[in-house]
Amino acid sequence: MIFYPEERLAIFIDGANLYSAARGLAFDIDYRRLLELFSTKGRLIRAFYYTALVEDQEYSPIRPLVDWLDYNGYAMVTKPTKEFTDAMGRRRIKGNMDIELAIDMLEMASYIDHAILFSGDGDFRRLVEAVQRKGVRVSVVSTIRSSGCSPDGLSQPTLNTCRRGLQAPVQLQQRTLPFSFAARWTDH
Repeated sequence: MIFYPEERLAIFIDGANLYSAARGLAFDIDYRRLLELFSTKGRLIRAFYYTALVEDQEYSPIRPLVDWLDYNGYAMVTKPTKEFTDAMGRRRIKGNMDIELAIDMLEMASYIDHAILFSGDGDFRRLVEAVQRKGVRVSVVSTIRSSGCSPDGLSQPTLNTCRRGLQAPVQLQQRTLPFSFAARWTDH
């Protein structure tokens, strides 16, 4: 990933996607170091973190993280999950934050030069294209292995969009993440 000292940066973290990838690869994320890292790369305008919350639980395992992120400089975007029963009669919980992330990135496009998206979700392909058309460089950060992604870790449509666009996607090598300052960035 290429950065310029005076460029305005914004980070957009798909919390569920990043959490799932981190859990699948058995590593922890140091969110303080993540902010510090990107603050040294340019002028960090905002770091967004998107997650759905189960509201009716006595204790939510994500609540301490949400509170910590909010207190330590992240712009938290949350909404309550929705519970439903699927066709097999199983209880399911839904809490997709894709629309919120997309709207925020589009609204921020006129205030930033470089958007960093932490997600390998293919649903963001059109968002990446739209933001690139506004002259904003977009970097996608994903792990080598993520569920629902190509062998490269990113969904193939998102990967192709970034390859054609203004900024190449970035993949983090397994267990060597910027959160531990041992990252090896691989540009395509």
